[in-house]
This record gives sequence, structure tokens and C-alpha cells, in this order.
Amino acid sequence: MPEDHPHPNDQPRWLTPAERATWLQFGLMLHKLPAALEAQLQQDAELRYVEYYVLAGLSDQPDQRMRMSDLAILVNSELSRLSHMAGRLERRGLIRREPDPANGRYTQAILTEAGHAHLIEAAPGHVARVRDLVYDVLDPAELDALGVIAEKISKRIDERIDGQEQEACSGREAAPQHPHGDATR
Repeated sequence: MPEDHPHPNDQPRWLTPAERATWLQFGLMLHKLPAALEAQLQQDAELRYVEYYVLAGLSDQPDQRMRMSDLAILVNSELSRLSHMAGRLERRGLIRREPDPANGRYTQAILTEAGHAHLIEAAPGHVARVRDLVYDVLDPAELDALGVIAEKISKRIDERIDGQEQEACSGREAAPQHPHGDATR
């Protein structure tokens, strides 16, 4: 366990009034920003926020394809939830799924031409909304600080999650294999 991680018997370090005010504003922003971005995407492109990022994530790949398990990590979604979403996007003709040619036990999501065209059409409005809500209200120094802050918080989250996973694994035997292979694909 990292040294700066509190032990269960330690007294809580309560937030100061200034820290609490900052935390409340930060939480409010975390709630409002995705909702505002999703509202624009729904109105202009009939896409949910995460659906846009699935299409964008696929478009960034060399062959516009990605294993579903990797895509789930990229868009921070559970694989089962991503699978349902992929079904909706597939019914709309925006993606297709097929077995990974390198390993048929995996499934790949592939951006279709129609999906790429839909993304290209949706992107300008989305970027304009991001600029309006975030970039246009911050000066260059604040934007730099926001980037540093976001990176530091993300790194800390990753460290803590990795630490929790290692701690959980060290206290028990290896989990038995799923009878049908790796069920997380």
C-alpha cells in the first residue's frame, strides 16, 4: 500500500471550507459537462456522448478497427455495456463487428463508411460546443493548468486502481479460469 494512502484506522482529513467549495464546484462540473455535451450531440447527430467517443476512437485507429475489449478501456465502459451500445450502432449502420482475424476468440468493432461520414458530420458541432463550454472561458494559463491537473488526477486514479488490484490479488489465490475462456472479451 502506498505511504500516502490512508489506513482504515487513521482519522479523516476533513476538507476545509475552501476545499469543500472547490470540491462541490468540481463535482458539479463533472456532472454538467458530459450532460451538456451529450445534449448537443443528441440534438445535432442523434448520438450519445459515449457513442460519439466510440466512433471517434475507432476513427483514430489505422484500420478504423479495434478489439471490443480495448475499445471498452478507451471509452471507460464495461464490456457488456459496450456490447449493447455496439449493437445499437451496428443496427444504425455506423459500425460492424466481426471476429478478430489474428485471434477469433476476440471481436473487433469496425467503423463503417456511414459511421465515418456521420462522425465527420457530427464533429464540428461537438468541437464548437467543447470550445464554447471549456476553451473559450479559460485563458491560456488556465488551460495549461487544467491539462496538468487532469493528468495528475488521472495518474493518481490509475495508481490507486492498480494498487487495489495488486492488493486484492496478493491476498487470495489466482481466480479459476472461466470454463469458456476469458469472459471479458
